Amino acid sequence: MRQSVAGTVTMLAVLAMAGCEAEAETEVPQDDTTQILLSGTSGISTEMNRGAAVDPNESMIRLAELGYDMGDDDAPIRIVEMSDYSCGFCRQFHAETFPILYEEFIETGKVVWKFIPFINGMFQHSLKATEGAECTMGQSQEMFATLNDRLWNEQASWKNDDDPAAVVRQMAGDAGVDLDEYDACLEDNRYIEKIGQSGGLARQLGVRGTPTFYVLGYPPIQGAMSTEAFQQVLRMIYEEQSATGAN
Repeated sequence: MRQSVAGTVTMLAVLAMAGCEAEAETEVPQDDTTQILLSGTSGISTEMNRGAAVDPNESMIRLAELGYDMGDDDAPIRIVEMSDYSCGFCRQFHAETFPILYEEFIETGKVVWKFIPFINGMFQHSLKATEGAECTMGQSQEMFATLNDRLWNEQASWKNDDDPAAVVRQMAGDAGVDLDEYDACLEDNRYIEKIGQSGGLARQLGVRGTPTFYVLGYPPIQGAMSTEAFQQVLRMIYEEQSATGAN
């Protein structure tokens, strides 16, 4: 049964071709920090089970410390999403598909979803949004959820602005963050290492574009997939997991 479901996931994943490719033909100018993050290496393990430890050579870090988790930790399906805040296909996924998946699978305890912001190198202002999101998450998960929604839904407002950091800061303030603490977080580069670890994980896993989804135990889905196809995949996997648990 698992081979059949895995084959279906692979077939549908092949059809999910639309995405923001990491290796664009036109090189986008990046600031020095982004260039360092994109060229860095990491010894992060590809083992992605619950609480799996990873070793970036200099310090221990756990996958659980990366990204933002949604859902019941005991859910039978575990998904890791890697998306770039500047990616238009990622925005489309979060605007059209994710709300439906959230209602059907996350709220009902079938899926635990981990979102990891990933800078794929195509876009000039991704680091500004990602740093702002991480600094907000450091203050409050609820405030991060509010900011995260706005970063997707109002992508053009900060992505096309001459001062994207100021736009993201205003959004963070609207979400209720302590702006003095937020500014100190940015000034201290408090989450640069964490952002680098996310990028290192993506490189080890062979992520070439965004969005990329890892339904743990099944082939990865790289690129956009229709809402209906994503629902089909998760329903099949849930049925298989339920049948396995019953045996």
